[in-house]
Amino acid sequence: MILVRSLGMVALVASLAGMAAAAEVKGILIDRKCSGKAEVRVLSSGIQGGLIVAEAHTRECALMPDCEKSGYGVFTYDNKFLSFDAAGSRKAAAAIKASKKLDDLEVVVTGEVKGDTIKVESLKLL
Repeated sequence: MILVRSLGMVALVASLAGMAAAAEVKGILIDRKCSGKAEVRVLSSGIQGGLIVAEAHTRECALMPDCEKSGYGVFTYDNKFLSFDAAGSRKAAAAIKASKKLDDLEVVVTGEVKGDTIKVESLKLL
């Protein structure tokens, strides 16, 4: 009986740990190749990059062969870029192709974040 309870507790803790690892991230879907243009830079002439640049990134550009090949990620509202895993990039490409939006590819992504990468469980263009 004690063994059964112990195993039940281990399973519960493991399932809770798995639930805690999933995060919901909102931002702008952008390819890795163009994500550098959105990085915030402080120059003597002022600040460049940022969310405005990410929002202006076009669907057409994101579907160009070099951009699609580079993979995708999300540029977050706090000006960070999280790269998608390979499966996430495939989901992103399919979502972009199915969308009629020309730019401002706002997205909600659920997955496990490790460093600057997210293992995508789900992705939805808004």
